[in-house]
Amino acid sequence: MTSGVSWDQEVDVLVVGAGGCGLVAAIAAHDAGVAKVAVVEKSARLSGDTTVSTGSVAAAGTRFQREAGIEDSAELMLEDFMTLTGPHEMTDLCRVLVQESAGLVEWLVDEVGARLAIVTDYRHVGHSVPRLHGPRSRRGQDLVDDLTGAVEKRGIPIALANPVRDLVVDDAGAVIGAVVEGDRTLETRIGARKLILATNGFGANPEMVRTYCPEIAGSRYFGGEGSTGEAVLWGRRVGAALANMAAYLGYAVVAYPHGSLLSWTTIEKGGVIVNAEGERFGDESVGYSGFAGKVMRQPAPTFAIFDERIREIAAREEEFRTLLEMGGARSATSVTALAAAAGLAGHRLDAALTAYNEAARAHTPDPFGRSSFGLAPLEPPYFSCRVVPGLFNTQGGLKIDTAGRVLRADGRAIPNLLAGGGAAAGIAGHAGGAGYASGSGLLAALGVGRLAGRTAAREIQGGV
Repeated sequence: MTSGVSWDQEVDVLVVGAGGCGLVAAIAAHDAGVAKVAVVEKSARLSGDTTVSTGSVAAAGTRFQREAGIEDSAELMLEDFMTLTGPHEMTDLCRVLVQESAGLVEWLVDEVGARLAIVTDYRHVGHSVPRLHGPRSRRGQDLVDDLTGAVEKRGIPIALANPVRDLVVDDAGAVIGAVVEGDRTLETRIGARKLILATNGFGANPEMVRTYCPEIAGSRYFGGEGSTGEAVLWGRRVGAALANMAAYLGYAVVAYPHGSLLSWTTIEKGGVIVNAEGERFGDESVGYSGFAGKVMRQPAPTFAIFDERIREIAAREEEFRTLLEMGGARSATSVTALAAAAGLAGHRLDAALTAYNEAARAHTPDPFGRSSFGLAPLEPPYFSCRVVPGLFNTQGGLKIDTAGRVLRADGRAIPNLLAGGGAAAGIAGHAGGAGYASGSGLLAALGVGRLAGRTAAREIQGGV
Protein backbone atom coordinates (compact mmCIF):
# COMPACT_ATOMS: atom_id res chain seq x y z
CA MET A 1 0.00 0.00 0.00
CA THR A 2 1.09 3.59 -0.63
CA SER A 3 3.41 4.86 2.07
CA GLY A 4 2.85 8.03 4.03
CA VAL A 5 -0.73 7.26 5.07
CA SER A 6 -1.61 5.58 8.35
CA TRP A 7 -4.38 3.01 7.75
CA ASP A 8 -6.55 1.34 10.35
CA GLN A 9 -7.29 -1.44 7.89
CA GLU A 10 -6.07 -2.41 4.43
CA VAL A 11 -7.83 -4.45 1.74
CA ASP A 12 -7.30 -5.21 -1.92
CA VAL A 13 -10.80 -4.15 -3.03
CA LEU A 14 -13.15 -1.96 -1.01
CA VAL A 15 -16.75 -1.90 -2.25
CA VAL A 16 -18.83 1.06 -1.04
CA GLY A 17 -22.51 0.08 -0.99
CA ALA A 18 -24.16 -3.27 -0.35
CA GLY A 19 -26.92 -3.11 -2.96
CA GLY A 20 -27.18 -5.37 -5.98
CA CYS A 21 -24.23 -3.75 -7.76
CA GLY A 22 -21.94 -3.80 -4.74
CA LEU A 23 -22.68 -7.40 -3.80
CA VAL A 24 -22.10 -8.57 -7.39
CA ALA A 25 -18.87 -6.54 -7.61
CA ALA A 26 -17.59 -8.15 -4.42
CA ILE A 27 -18.44 -11.65 -5.66
CA ALA A 28 -16.86 -11.02 -9.06
CA ALA A 29 -13.62 -9.66 -7.58
CA HIS A 30 -13.39 -12.55 -5.12
CA ASP A 31 -14.07 -15.19 -7.76
CA ALA A 32 -11.45 -13.62 -10.02
CA GLY A 33 -8.81 -14.26 -7.37
CA VAL A 34 -8.71 -11.16 -5.15
CA ALA A 35 -7.69 -12.21 -1.64
CA LYS A 36 -9.10 -9.42 0.48
CA VAL A 37 -12.47 -7.94 -0.53
CA ALA A 38 -14.66 -5.99 1.88
CA VAL A 39 -18.01 -4.19 1.60
CA VAL A 40 -19.10 -1.17 3.65
CA GLU A 41 -22.71 0.01 3.75
CA LYS A 42 -23.99 3.19 5.36
CA SER A 43 -27.44 1.85 6.26
CA ALA A 44 -28.05 -0.46 9.21
CA ARG A 45 -29.82 -2.88 6.87
CA LEU A 46 -29.73 -3.77 3.20
CA SER A 47 -32.22 -1.28 1.79
CA GLY A 48 -31.00 -0.18 -1.64
CA ASP A 49 -32.94 0.27 -4.86
CA THR A 50 -32.62 -3.41 -5.76
CA THR A 51 -34.63 -4.40 -2.68
CA VAL A 52 -37.60 -2.26 -3.72
CA SER A 53 -37.50 -3.37 -7.37
CA THR A 54 -39.09 -6.42 -8.97
CA GLY A 55 -35.62 -7.97 -9.22
CA SER A 56 -35.91 -8.27 -13.01
CA VAL A 57 -32.82 -8.28 -15.20
CA ALA A 58 -33.12 -7.79 -18.97
CA ALA A 59 -31.02 -10.24 -21.00
CA ALA A 60 -31.03 -11.53 -24.56
CA GLY A 61 -30.18 -14.99 -25.84
CA THR A 62 -30.24 -16.86 -22.54
CA ARG A 63 -30.82 -20.59 -22.30
CA PHE A 64 -33.94 -19.76 -20.27
CA GLN A 65 -35.39 -17.94 -23.27
CA ARG A 66 -34.51 -20.82 -25.58
CA GLU A 67 -36.14 -23.33 -23.22
CA ALA A 68 -39.29 -21.18 -23.32
CA GLY A 69 -39.23 -21.06 -27.12
CA ILE A 70 -38.29 -17.38 -27.27
CA GLU A 71 -36.01 -16.30 -30.10
CA ASP A 72 -33.84 -13.34 -29.17
CA SER A 73 -30.40 -11.86 -29.77
CA ALA A 74 -28.12 -9.16 -28.46
CA GLU A 75 -28.55 -7.33 -31.77
CA LEU A 76 -32.33 -7.19 -31.38
CA MET A 77 -32.09 -6.10 -27.75
CA LEU A 78 -29.64 -3.33 -28.61
CA GLU A 79 -31.94 -2.15 -31.39
CA ASP A 80 -34.86 -2.09 -28.94
CA PHE A 81 -32.86 -0.11 -26.39
CA MET A 82 -31.52 2.47 -28.82
CA THR A 83 -34.96 2.97 -30.38
CA LEU A 84 -36.29 3.76 -26.91
CA THR A 85 -33.45 5.88 -25.54
CA GLY A 86 -32.11 7.66 -28.59
CA PRO A 87 -28.50 8.88 -28.49
CA HIS A 88 -26.96 9.36 -25.07
CA GLU A 89 -23.60 9.54 -23.35
CA MET A 90 -23.31 5.84 -22.43
CA THR A 91 -24.08 4.06 -25.69
CA ASP A 92 -20.76 2.16 -25.69
CA LEU A 93 -21.52 0.82 -22.22
CA CYS A 94 -25.04 -0.09 -23.31
CA ARG A 95 -23.64 -2.12 -26.21
CA VAL A 96 -21.24 -4.04 -23.94
CA LEU A 97 -23.91 -4.73 -21.31
CA VAL A 98 -26.31 -6.08 -23.92
CA GLN A 99 -23.61 -8.35 -25.32
CA GLU A 100 -22.77 -9.56 -21.82
CA SER A 101 -26.39 -9.87 -20.64
CA ALA A 102 -26.97 -13.57 -21.32
CA GLY A 103 -23.68 -14.49 -19.67
CA LEU A 104 -24.54 -12.28 -16.70
CA VAL A 105 -27.89 -13.94 -16.02
CA GLU A 106 -26.54 -17.45 -16.45
CA TRP A 107 -23.59 -16.64 -14.17
CA LEU A 108 -25.97 -15.28 -11.55
CA VAL A 109 -27.96 -18.51 -11.63
CA ASP A 110 -25.13 -21.02 -12.03
CA GLU A 111 -22.30 -19.52 -9.98
CA VAL A 112 -23.97 -17.10 -7.59
CA GLY A 113 -27.13 -19.09 -6.83
CA ALA A 114 -29.67 -16.40 -7.73
CA ARG A 115 -33.14 -17.86 -8.24
CA LEU A 116 -34.01 -16.20 -11.54
CA ALA A 117 -36.44 -17.44 -14.18
CA ILE A 118 -37.67 -16.07 -17.49
CA VAL A 119 -40.76 -13.88 -17.11
CA THR A 120 -43.29 -14.84 -19.79
CA ASP A 121 -46.56 -13.47 -18.39
CA TYR A 122 -45.70 -9.92 -19.43
CA ARG A 123 -43.14 -8.15 -21.62
CA HIS A 124 -43.35 -4.54 -20.50
CA VAL A 125 -41.69 -1.41 -21.79
CA GLY A 126 -38.90 -1.34 -24.33
CA HIS A 127 -38.80 -5.00 -25.37
CA SER A 128 -40.01 -6.63 -28.57
CA VAL A 129 -39.84 -10.11 -26.98
CA PRO A 130 -39.97 -11.35 -23.37
CA ARG A 131 -36.46 -11.04 -21.93
CA LEU A 132 -36.90 -10.17 -18.26
CA HIS A 133 -35.36 -12.65 -15.80
CA GLY A 134 -36.46 -12.27 -12.20
CA PRO A 135 -37.43 -14.00 -8.97
CA ARG A 136 -40.72 -15.87 -9.22
CA SER A 137 -42.01 -13.67 -6.40
CA ARG A 138 -41.21 -10.50 -8.43
CA ARG A 139 -39.56 -9.19 -5.25
CA GLY A 140 -36.13 -7.60 -5.47
CA GLN A 141 -35.56 -8.48 -1.84
CA ASP A 142 -35.36 -12.15 -2.83
CA LEU A 143 -32.58 -11.36 -5.32
CA VAL A 144 -30.69 -9.38 -2.68
CA ASP A 145 -31.09 -12.26 -0.22
CA ASP A 146 -29.53 -14.62 -2.78
CA LEU A 147 -26.65 -12.24 -3.44
CA THR A 148 -26.08 -11.72 0.28
CA GLY A 149 -25.96 -15.47 0.81
CA ALA A 150 -23.36 -15.79 -1.94
CA VAL A 151 -21.21 -13.04 -0.35
CA GLU A 152 -21.42 -14.69 3.06
CA LYS A 153 -20.59 -18.10 1.58
CA ARG A 154 -17.37 -16.62 0.21
CA GLY A 155 -16.44 -15.09 3.56
CA ILE A 156 -16.57 -11.53 2.28
CA PRO A 157 -17.27 -9.17 5.21
CA ILE A 158 -20.16 -6.67 4.97
CA ALA A 159 -19.95 -3.83 7.51
CA LEU A 160 -23.42 -2.31 7.94
CA ALA A 161 -23.94 1.12 9.51
CA ASN A 162 -20.49 2.16 8.32
CA PRO A 163 -20.97 5.19 6.04
CA VAL A 164 -18.07 6.45 3.97
CA ARG A 165 -17.40 10.10 4.68
CA ASP A 166 -14.86 10.79 1.95
CA LEU A 167 -12.32 9.29 -0.41
CA VAL A 168 -8.58 9.41 0.24
CA VAL A 169 -6.51 10.56 -2.72
CA ASP A 170 -2.72 10.69 -3.06
CA ASP A 171 -0.68 13.54 -4.53
CA ALA A 172 -0.87 12.02 -8.02
CA GLY A 173 -4.69 12.00 -7.96
CA ALA A 174 -5.08 8.26 -7.43
CA VAL A 175 -7.76 7.02 -5.03
CA ILE A 176 -6.07 4.96 -2.31
CA GLY A 177 -8.77 4.48 0.32
CA ALA A 178 -11.75 5.88 2.19
CA VAL A 179 -12.64 7.43 5.52
CA VAL A 180 -15.43 5.45 7.19
CA GLU A 181 -17.55 6.36 10.20
CA GLY A 182 -18.33 3.28 12.26
CA ASP A 183 -20.16 2.65 15.53
CA ARG A 184 -20.33 5.63 17.88
CA THR A 185 -19.04 7.82 15.00
CA LEU A 186 -15.50 6.41 15.37
CA GLU A 187 -13.50 7.19 12.26
CA THR A 188 -11.73 4.41 10.40
CA ARG A 189 -9.29 4.89 7.53
CA ILE A 190 -9.36 1.95 5.14
CA GLY A 191 -6.66 1.64 2.53
CA ALA A 192 -7.61 -0.05 -0.74
CA ARG A 193 -5.75 -0.93 -3.90
CA LYS A 194 -9.05 -0.56 -5.78
CA LEU A 195 -12.23 1.16 -4.65
CA ILE A 196 -15.62 0.47 -6.24
CA LEU A 197 -18.39 3.00 -5.63
CA ALA A 198 -21.65 1.05 -5.71
CA THR A 199 -23.88 3.42 -3.82
CA ASN A 200 -27.39 4.47 -4.88
CA GLY A 201 -28.16 7.59 -6.90
CA PHE A 202 -29.50 10.92 -5.66
CA GLY A 203 -33.27 10.39 -5.72
CA ALA A 204 -33.56 10.96 -1.96
CA ASN A 205 -31.73 14.30 -2.23
CA PRO A 206 -34.43 16.85 -3.21
CA GLU A 207 -31.89 19.60 -3.94
CA MET A 208 -29.95 17.42 -6.37
CA VAL A 209 -33.18 16.23 -8.02
CA ARG A 210 -34.24 19.86 -8.55
CA THR A 211 -30.83 20.64 -10.02
CA TYR A 212 -30.44 17.68 -12.36
CA CYS A 213 -33.96 16.26 -12.89
CA PRO A 214 -36.32 19.25 -12.62
CA GLU A 215 -39.02 17.48 -14.66
CA ILE A 216 -39.80 15.08 -11.82
CA ALA A 217 -38.81 17.33 -8.88
CA GLY A 218 -41.46 17.46 -6.17
CA SER A 219 -42.87 14.00 -6.84
CA ARG A 220 -43.00 11.34 -4.15
CA TYR A 221 -39.84 9.28 -3.84
CA PHE A 222 -40.09 5.49 -3.65
CA GLY A 223 -36.50 4.33 -3.97
CA GLY A 224 -33.84 3.30 -1.48
CA GLU A 225 -33.53 5.61 1.51
CA GLY A 226 -29.76 5.85 1.08
CA SER A 227 -29.90 7.50 -2.36
CA THR A 228 -28.53 10.84 -1.24
CA GLY A 229 -25.91 11.44 -3.93
CA GLU A 230 -22.60 11.15 -2.07
CA ALA A 231 -20.88 9.34 -4.95
CA VAL A 232 -21.52 12.24 -7.32
CA LEU A 233 -20.13 14.70 -4.78
CA TRP A 234 -17.04 12.57 -4.06
CA GLY A 235 -16.49 12.04 -7.75
CA ARG A 236 -16.70 15.73 -8.52
CA ARG A 237 -14.08 16.44 -5.84
CA VAL A 238 -11.60 14.06 -7.47
CA GLY A 239 -12.25 15.36 -10.99
CA ALA A 240 -14.80 12.86 -12.31
CA ALA A 241 -17.04 13.66 -15.26
CA LEU A 242 -20.81 13.18 -15.06
CA ALA A 243 -23.17 11.77 -17.68
CA ASN A 244 -26.91 11.42 -18.40
CA MET A 245 -27.68 13.43 -15.26
CA ALA A 246 -31.23 14.41 -16.26
CA ALA A 247 -32.36 10.80 -16.79
CA TYR A 248 -34.50 9.03 -14.20
CA LEU A 249 -36.79 6.09 -13.58
CA GLY A 250 -40.27 7.28 -12.70
CA TYR A 251 -43.60 5.60 -12.14
CA ALA A 252 -46.75 7.20 -13.47
CA VAL A 253 -49.35 5.36 -11.39
CA VAL A 254 -48.66 5.24 -7.66
CA ALA A 255 -51.98 4.57 -5.95
CA TYR A 256 -53.10 7.50 -3.79
CA PRO A 257 -53.31 7.67 -0.82
CA HIS A 258 -52.29 4.03 -0.38
CA GLY A 259 -48.71 4.58 -1.58
CA SER A 260 -48.45 1.21 -3.32
CA LEU A 261 -47.80 0.80 -7.01
CA LEU A 262 -50.75 0.28 -9.28
CA SER A 263 -49.74 -2.54 -11.59
CA TRP A 264 -48.73 -1.19 -14.99
CA THR A 265 -50.49 -4.24 -16.40
CA THR A 266 -53.71 -2.24 -15.93
CA ILE A 267 -52.43 0.26 -18.52
CA GLU A 268 -50.45 -2.09 -20.74
CA LYS A 269 -53.50 -4.30 -21.21
CA GLY A 270 -55.64 -1.37 -22.36
CA GLY A 271 -56.30 1.02 -19.48
CA VAL A 272 -55.98 4.81 -19.74
CA ILE A 273 -55.06 7.73 -17.51
CA VAL A 274 -57.18 10.87 -17.24
CA ASN A 275 -56.68 14.20 -15.49
CA ALA A 276 -58.91 16.25 -13.22
CA GLU A 277 -60.97 17.31 -16.24
CA GLY A 278 -61.70 13.69 -17.15
CA GLU A 279 -59.52 13.94 -20.26
CA ARG A 280 -56.62 11.86 -21.54
CA PHE A 281 -53.41 13.80 -22.12
CA GLY A 282 -50.96 11.51 -23.89
CA ASP A 283 -49.99 8.09 -25.21
CA GLU A 284 -49.93 5.93 -22.11
CA SER A 285 -48.12 3.11 -23.91
CA VAL A 286 -44.81 5.01 -23.74
CA GLY A 287 -44.44 3.28 -20.38
CA TYR A 288 -44.65 3.83 -16.66
CA SER A 289 -41.45 5.87 -16.54
CA GLY A 290 -41.92 7.86 -19.73
CA PHE A 291 -45.46 8.85 -18.73
CA ALA A 292 -44.54 9.94 -15.19
CA GLY A 293 -43.43 13.41 -16.26
CA LYS A 294 -46.69 13.93 -18.16
CA VAL A 295 -48.75 13.01 -15.08
CA MET A 296 -46.57 15.37 -13.04
CA ARG A 297 -47.64 18.29 -15.25
CA GLN A 298 -51.40 17.62 -15.00
CA PRO A 299 -53.81 19.22 -12.53
CA ALA A 300 -54.60 16.80 -9.72
CA PRO A 301 -56.31 14.46 -9.24
CA THR A 302 -55.42 11.97 -11.97
CA PHE A 303 -57.00 8.54 -12.38
CA ALA A 304 -56.15 5.24 -14.04
CA ILE A 305 -59.19 3.64 -15.64
CA PHE A 306 -59.50 0.01 -16.74
CA ASP A 307 -62.15 -2.69 -16.86
CA GLU A 308 -63.03 -6.01 -15.24
CA ARG A 309 -61.12 -8.14 -17.73
CA ILE A 310 -57.93 -6.16 -17.13
CA ARG A 311 -58.47 -6.23 -13.38
CA GLU A 312 -58.60 -10.02 -13.44
CA ILE A 313 -55.28 -10.26 -15.28
CA ALA A 314 -53.54 -7.74 -13.00
CA ALA A 315 -54.91 -9.56 -9.95
CA ARG A 316 -52.38 -12.34 -10.62
CA GLU A 317 -49.85 -9.97 -9.06
CA GLU A 318 -49.66 -9.96 -5.28
CA GLU A 319 -49.19 -6.22 -4.80
CA PHE A 320 -52.22 -5.44 -6.97
CA ARG A 321 -54.37 -7.92 -5.04
CA THR A 322 -53.32 -6.22 -1.83
CA LEU A 323 -54.27 -2.83 -3.28
CA LEU A 324 -57.72 -4.18 -4.19
CA GLU A 325 -58.16 -5.51 -0.66
CA MET A 326 -57.41 -2.02 0.67
CA GLY A 327 -60.12 -0.52 -1.55
CA GLY A 328 -57.62 1.10 -3.90
CA ALA A 329 -59.81 0.65 -7.00
CA ARG A 330 -63.48 1.62 -7.26
CA SER A 331 -65.87 -0.17 -9.58
CA ALA A 332 -68.70 1.36 -11.62
CA THR A 333 -71.27 -0.07 -14.01
CA SER A 334 -71.31 2.93 -16.35
CA VAL A 335 -69.19 5.89 -17.39
CA THR A 336 -71.63 8.18 -15.60
CA ALA A 337 -71.20 6.27 -12.35
CA LEU A 338 -67.44 6.10 -12.89
CA ALA A 339 -67.24 9.89 -13.29
CA ALA A 340 -69.40 10.49 -10.24
CA ALA A 341 -67.28 8.20 -8.07
CA ALA A 342 -64.09 9.96 -9.14
CA GLY A 343 -65.53 13.49 -9.09
CA LEU A 344 -64.90 13.99 -12.81
CA ALA A 345 -66.92 15.79 -15.48
CA GLY A 346 -69.09 13.03 -16.90
CA HIS A 347 -69.43 14.44 -20.43
CA ARG A 348 -65.67 14.92 -20.83
CA LEU A 349 -64.82 11.46 -19.48
CA ASP A 350 -67.44 9.95 -21.76
CA ALA A 351 -65.98 11.78 -24.76
CA ALA A 352 -62.44 10.69 -23.86
CA LEU A 353 -63.37 7.02 -23.47
CA THR A 354 -65.53 7.04 -26.60
CA ALA A 355 -62.67 8.42 -28.70
CA TYR A 356 -60.25 5.93 -27.17
CA ASN A 357 -62.54 2.96 -27.79
CA GLU A 358 -63.09 4.01 -31.39
CA ALA A 359 -59.32 4.07 -31.86
CA ALA A 360 -59.00 0.66 -30.19
CA ARG A 361 -61.54 -0.69 -32.70
CA ALA A 362 -59.36 0.79 -35.49
CA HIS A 363 -62.24 3.02 -36.58
CA THR A 364 -60.28 6.25 -36.06
CA PRO A 365 -56.68 7.17 -35.18
CA ASP A 366 -55.98 7.65 -31.49
CA PRO A 367 -55.73 11.41 -30.83
CA PHE A 368 -52.45 10.88 -28.93
CA GLY A 369 -50.91 8.32 -31.28
CA ARG A 370 -51.42 5.25 -29.16
CA SER A 371 -51.28 2.10 -31.28
CA SER A 372 -51.15 -0.68 -28.68
CA PHE A 373 -54.52 -1.17 -27.01
CA GLY A 374 -54.31 -4.54 -25.26
CA LEU A 375 -57.82 -5.75 -24.47
CA ALA A 376 -59.50 -2.43 -25.32
CA PRO A 377 -62.08 -1.17 -26.14
CA LEU A 378 -62.93 -0.86 -22.49
CA GLU A 379 -66.20 -2.39 -21.35
CA PRO A 380 -68.29 -2.05 -18.18
CA PRO A 381 -67.90 -2.72 -15.36
CA TYR A 382 -65.11 -0.15 -15.08
CA PHE A 383 -62.53 0.47 -12.37
CA SER A 384 -60.78 3.68 -11.38
CA CYS A 385 -57.78 4.28 -9.12
CA ARG A 386 -56.51 7.71 -8.14
CA VAL A 387 -52.80 7.92 -8.96
CA VAL A 388 -49.84 10.23 -8.50
CA PRO A 389 -46.41 10.11 -10.17
CA GLY A 390 -43.39 8.89 -8.27
CA LEU A 391 -39.61 8.83 -8.61
CA PHE A 392 -37.90 5.47 -8.22
CA ASN A 393 -34.30 6.41 -8.87
CA THR A 394 -32.02 8.65 -10.84
CA GLN A 395 -30.19 7.29 -13.89
CA GLY A 396 -27.30 9.73 -14.17
CA GLY A 397 -24.01 9.66 -12.32
CA LEU A 398 -20.26 9.32 -12.67
CA LYS A 399 -19.11 8.70 -16.21
CA ILE A 400 -17.43 5.31 -16.56
CA ASP A 401 -15.81 3.35 -19.36
CA THR A 402 -16.88 -0.11 -20.49
CA ALA A 403 -14.74 -1.70 -17.76
CA GLY A 404 -16.33 0.32 -14.94
CA ARG A 405 -13.44 2.78 -14.44
CA VAL A 406 -14.44 6.35 -13.49
CA LEU A 407 -13.41 8.90 -16.10
CA ARG A 408 -12.27 12.49 -15.94
CA ALA A 409 -13.66 15.10 -18.31
CA ASP A 410 -10.70 14.53 -20.65
CA GLY A 411 -11.53 10.82 -20.90
CA ARG A 412 -8.66 9.57 -18.71
CA ALA A 413 -9.47 7.10 -15.96
CA ILE A 414 -9.03 8.15 -12.34
CA PRO A 415 -6.54 5.59 -11.01
CA ASN A 416 -8.02 2.87 -8.79
CA LEU A 417 -11.58 4.24 -8.82
CA LEU A 418 -14.47 2.27 -10.33
CA ALA A 419 -18.22 2.78 -10.06
CA GLY A 420 -21.54 1.13 -10.81
CA GLY A 421 -25.17 1.03 -9.71
CA GLY A 422 -26.71 4.38 -8.89
CA ALA A 423 -23.28 5.93 -8.49
CA ALA A 424 -22.56 5.58 -12.21
CA ALA A 425 -24.31 6.93 -15.27
CA GLY A 426 -26.90 4.47 -16.55
CA ILE A 427 -28.16 3.45 -19.98
CA ALA A 428 -31.69 4.92 -19.85
CA GLY A 429 -31.14 7.84 -22.18
CA HIS A 430 -29.84 11.36 -21.95
CA ALA A 431 -32.75 13.00 -20.10
CA GLY A 432 -36.22 12.33 -18.71
CA GLY A 433 -37.95 9.06 -17.94
CA ALA A 434 -38.92 7.86 -21.40
CA GLY A 435 -35.64 6.05 -22.08
CA TYR A 436 -36.03 3.48 -19.33
CA ALA A 437 -36.66 -0.09 -20.50
CA SER A 438 -37.94 -2.61 -17.97
CA GLY A 439 -35.05 -4.49 -16.41
CA SER A 440 -32.39 -2.19 -17.85
CA GLY A 441 -31.62 -0.69 -14.44
CA LEU A 442 -30.63 -4.02 -12.93
CA LEU A 443 -28.85 -5.04 -16.12
CA ALA A 444 -26.68 -1.94 -15.68
CA ALA A 445 -26.28 -2.29 -11.91
CA LEU A 446 -25.40 -5.98 -11.86
CA GLY A 447 -23.64 -5.96 -15.22
CA VAL A 448 -21.33 -3.08 -14.32
CA GLY A 449 -20.82 -4.57 -10.85
CA ARG A 450 -19.52 -7.73 -12.48
CA LEU A 451 -17.36 -5.77 -14.95
CA ALA A 452 -15.91 -3.54 -12.21
CA GLY A 453 -15.12 -6.46 -9.91
CA ARG A 454 -13.30 -8.26 -12.69
CA THR A 455 -11.48 -5.11 -13.76
CA ALA A 456 -10.28 -4.50 -10.22
CA ALA A 457 -8.99 -8.07 -9.96
CA ARG A 458 -7.28 -7.94 -13.35
CA GLU A 459 -5.49 -4.67 -12.55
CA ILE A 460 -4.37 -5.88 -9.14
CA GLN A 461 -3.01 -9.09 -10.61
CA GLY A 462 -1.30 -7.07 -13.32
CA GLY A 463 0.30 -4.73 -10.83
CA VAL A 464 -1.67 -1.69 -11.96
